[in-house]
Amino acid sequence: MRFFGTSWLAHDGGYALRRAAVAAGSLLAAAASCAVLRFAYDGLALADVGPFVGVLVVVMFAVCSFVAFRRTWDGFSARPADPGREESLRSLKAIGFIGSLLAYFVRSLTEAPGEGLRRREYEAAVAAYEKRRAARSGKPGTAARRAKQRKPGRR
Repeated sequence: MRFFGTSWLAHDGGYALRRAAVAAGSLLAAAASCAVLRFAYDGLALADVGPFVGVLVVVMFAVCSFVAFRRTWDGFSARPADPGREESLRSLKAIGFIGSLLAYFVRSLTEAPGEGLRRREYEAAVAAYEKRRAARSGKPGTAARRAKQRKPGRR
């Protein structure tokens, strides 16, 4: 939602163009990240650390990317039930940053990432406001007149 301002409310103000740019940018960032990881893997191969360490690094990045993808994807549709757990997984999501970038890309193909969650929260807030407003709408000043008509000392 960072790149969309309030354009997600009515899909105006260049919303489609921003969504396309975010999708392309996240895919480009994921591709660049894969290239950087490839250089790191080549560095391990040059260091001749052995096949076990190479496989371990690949598996670690794959698992971390999967977990980061899943957590990021779930974060677009619901607030975390346990923020402390999300905080403890922050380093794992940082290692699997490619998964987060890919989740951002896939989600931006259908909507602005997080738009559905924000829209539900916004609509719930508007409905609560309308409910409060409807409860107050009566004849203005009626409650004040009744309070003046009461006898002093009695409530």
